[in-house]
Amino acid sequence: MNRTALCLATLLASSPVMADDSWQLVWADEFDGAALNTGDWRIIEGNGCPQNCYFGNNELQTYTKASENLRIENGVLVIEAKGAGKDFTSAKITTQNREGWTYGRFTMRAKLPKGRGTWPAFWMMPDKASYGPWPKSGEIDLMEHVGYDEGRVHGTIHTEAYNHRIGTQKGGNMVVEYATEDFHEYSAEWTETDIRWYIDGREYYSVTKADSDGHPEWPLDHPFHLILNLAVGGDWGGSQGVDDTAFPVRYEIDWVRVWQKKD
Repeated sequence: MNRTALCLATLLASSPVMADDSWQLVWADEFDGAALNTGDWRIIEGNGCPQNCYFGNNELQTYTKASENLRIENGVLVIEAKGAGKDFTSAKITTQNREGWTYGRFTMRAKLPKGRGTWPAFWMMPDKASYGPWPKSGEIDLMEHVGYDEGRVHGTIHTEAYNHRIGTQKGGNMVVEYATEDFHEYSAEWTETDIRWYIDGREYYSVTKADSDGHPEWPLDHPFHLILNLAVGGDWGGSQGVDDTAFPVRYEIDWVRVWQKKD
């Protein structure tokens, strides 16, 4: 048995029981090495310019690969945002060009940062713009949190018909007690017919393909990759301002796991 297979077998034995036994673990990162596994993750650097300056949201951070922004400590991935004014650094990683999936259950165990202006996310974007540029090919936000509304966690989809720029995005939210003090599990189950969001195993929102007429409402039928990042400010995260005194802040991820339905 190779190392990857052995790790997955170990996780299957130790993972919490799923809703049913029709799921199988297909990918995971426990962040138990000395450094980020760049065979699984790409590190994004810069501020999005020139193609997508400030990531299209007027965000304040520049992403770096420096250990002060991105590191592993005691089996936990730490994404740390630092700075003040309009000069912040943070980190962003993605499985783009490494791993992608069509359908599955995507879960992370994480502790969220505290402070007005913070905007941590666990989300998915399409591997290819199969139906055109954003938002035509879709976006799945597995977990987002904005610091000015502490403890309220959001799950959302964005498509051409449903997106925040025209005020029609489809999403739900749930208040999580101690989200910034304790670790919690944030999940979404994405199938051919629907997406369901969970926190600590409790479903709080769902959206179904049957509610739409297909494209452009439901372009969610092709491979997507995972993204983890901590933004600062921006149109949403910074809509109530940024509290410089809150920084530095840490977004801590214990693990990320992907399950898919058995054949």
